[in-house]
Amino acid sequence: MRQSSLVVVANRLPVDDNAAPDGACEWRRSPGGLASALHAILQSTPATWVGWGGGIGDAKPLPDIGSLRIRPVGLSEDELRGYYEGFANSTLWPLYHDAVEPPVFDRGWWETYRAVNRRFAEAAAEVAEPRAAVWVQDYHLQLVPAMLRELRPDLLIGFFLHVPFPPPELFMQLPRRLELLNGMLGADLVGFQRPQAAHNVAQLATKLLGAATTDDQITLGDRVVRTGAFPVSIDVAEMSALAARPDVMDHSRQLRTDLGQPKRVLLSVDRLDYTKGIEHRLTAYSELLRDGRVKVRDTVMVQVAVPSRERVESYQTLRDRIEGEVGRINGEYGRVGEPAIHYLNQPFDRADLAALYQTADVMVVTPLRDGMNLVAKEFIAARADGAGALVLSEFAGAAAELEEAFLVNPHDVDGLKATLLEAMDAQPDDLSARMAAMRAYLSRHDIVRWAREYLTTLDRSGRIAELIPHPRTPTVPVQL
Repeated sequence: MRQSSLVVVANRLPVDDNAAPDGACEWRRSPGGLASALHAILQSTPATWVGWGGGIGDAKPLPDIGSLRIRPVGLSEDELRGYYEGFANSTLWPLYHDAVEPPVFDRGWWETYRAVNRRFAEAAAEVAEPRAAVWVQDYHLQLVPAMLRELRPDLLIGFFLHVPFPPPELFMQLPRRLELLNGMLGADLVGFQRPQAAHNVAQLATKLLGAATTDDQITLGDRVVRTGAFPVSIDVAEMSALAARPDVMDHSRQLRTDLGQPKRVLLSVDRLDYTKGIEHRLTAYSELLRDGRVKVRDTVMVQVAVPSRERVESYQTLRDRIEGEVGRINGEYGRVGEPAIHYLNQPFDRADLAALYQTADVMVVTPLRDGMNLVAKEFIAARADGAGALVLSEFAGAAAELEEAFLVNPHDVDGLKATLLEAMDAQPDDLSARMAAMRAYLSRHDIVRWAREYLTTLDRSGRIAELIPHPRTPTVPVQL
């Protein structure tokens, strides 16, 4: 295996292992937001990506993707259940999202999580050249930085947490809190979406480790761990170019026709997850229909719920509840050929998403808790027409950047109803001014800038950041 000066370690590879009908393997971009975001900046970068390909069993050797080398890590069925579905997504995920769903603590899951993290660390150590930079991604691999430091003390190690980091009182519930904190602090630089997360970690390091801390560094003996906020973004150029394609624009017009040429289209695009606030959103919309503030004949809601973690019981239960509520609302308020809600529980490719974004009059992004939420940013990048309203939860990391959105507390159903009406009834000049400001901000803060800022902070020289190519196309045009 050749070695690289930049190694990215993430749970998923940027490709998905799919068996074709003839038994051959087909490789394509994987569905996760993290993999898509990183793929955009690494597809032309001389680096190695360590991750799981999505299949069960031993890892198959994979060809390079351009200049990006691929180092797969295999998972058995038991490991997938204990590491991924168990500790990562039934313990850490709910706890890190303010315990919206109660976390499950299972001792067996912990042992599997630790063993799989060790395998990822060993793979990264194998492919990293001397004094390379290794960038570890997200809560699935929180033990990897410390393990990697033991294996390869010569390396420069970064860790980035894409999800929220909880307040100390929640983190303290974890039976393995000390190992998880030490694992993350094995990095030289720990990055978060928001400054509050760095503050939370500093408080925990003081309480649990007796460390001297500030909000941007933690001193552990003779070693200093730097921390900071680096809000992640999207490949603005890609989404802007997609939205400008004639076939995508034609598709958008056809979608509006298929929806019956309504006066207003409300759109939500989420993974099917209990953190996304889908049920709160349906309740608010149902009550607007009940109160007569919204009429099915002139307003339609499209809810895309991309399947997610389908083998986890809490997700199966959530899907059943949402499908039942959509059926109730359509049964009560819909008419023949005119459902109140068009509900789509299926994956969408990026061109189809770009068409949907351009069809929407109001984009409704109302998670109960979210590290960033890239759908909100994709919607803005797709709207070169300067039109459209964004209703955005204050509990999404994106709210701190997209201040011109219609911000809302999704737990407050009455407030959500009022905000939806405000966005639907907003004047075109107001919407255009809001969109222009958000597009101008986004054009200056794309995925390339995020990666360059993080990597420059990691190595202090910009040498590693220079491996990341500059954007392929000009920044997004802004309508004034």
